[in-house]
Amino acid sequence: MPELCHLQNRLPFCLALICLLAVSTSAQDNYEIQVYGSDTVPPGQTMVELHTNFTASGSKETVDGVLPTDHAWHETIEITHGFTPWFETGFYIFTSARSGTGWHWVGDHIRPRVRVPEKWHWPVGVSLSAEVGYQSRRYSANTWTLELRPIIDKQIRRWYVSFNPTLDRSFKGPDSSRGFEFSPNAKVSYDITKKIAGGLEYYGSLGPVTGFDPFHDQQQQFIPAIDLNVSPK
Repeated sequence: MPELCHLQNRLPFCLALICLLAVSTSAQDNYEIQVYGSDTVPPGQTMVELHTNFTASGSKETVDGVLPTDHAWHETIEITHGFTPWFETGFYIFTSARSGTGWHWVGDHIRPRVRVPEKWHWPVGVSLSAEVGYQSRRYSANTWTLELRPIIDKQIRRWYVSFNPTLDRSFKGPDSSRGFEFSPNAKVSYDITKKIAGGLEYYGSLGPVTGFDPFHDQQQQFIPAIDLNVSPK
C-alpha cells in the first residue's frame, strides 16, 4: 500500500489576506497560489494538501458570465503521488464558496512533473511540470488551460531562492488567441529557526511571449509569507 503523507513538509502561510483582483489573468491563481520547489514526492508515497485563500476585494457583479469573486473563499485539494525518484503526478479539485452563491465545484487539473535526479549532482534543483485541466465557465472565461512551469531553486545555508518562469495558455476562451503568456513567479526566504522561515513571493503576468502587454495592463503581486517546516511524520 502506498504511504499517505497527511502534512506537507513545508506549509506556507500568508501574513495577510491575499487580495485577488477580478482581472486575474489565470483563474487557476485563485485556487493555488504557490511558488514551487523542484523536489518531488518520494516513490510510493501520496501527499495530500489543502490550499485556502480569500478574495478580500474582487468583482461584485457577474462579468461576461463569470460569477463575482468579492469575499469568496477558494478551497483546493491537491493529491500528489510519487512514482519514481524523479517523477510524480498531482491532481487538483478546485472549489469556491461565497455568500449568496453557495459552495460549488469549480474544476479539476492534472499535473505530471519530472525533475533532475539528485544523483546527477547539479548545483541547483531543476524540474518541469505540465498542468492541464478544466474550470467551469461560471468561474473562468478560459475553461481549458495549459501551464508549463520550469522550476529552478537553491538552498544556500539559511537562504532559499526559487524561480518559476511559467508559460500559460488558454485553449478555450477569450484568451485562446493570445498563445503562450509569460507569468514568472519567484520566492526568497530565510530560515529564522529550524522550523520557521520568512520570505517574500512574487507573482507576475506580463502578457504573450510574442509581445508583452503595456506595463499598466500587466500584473505584479508581492506576497509576504511564512513557511512552517514540520516533520513528514
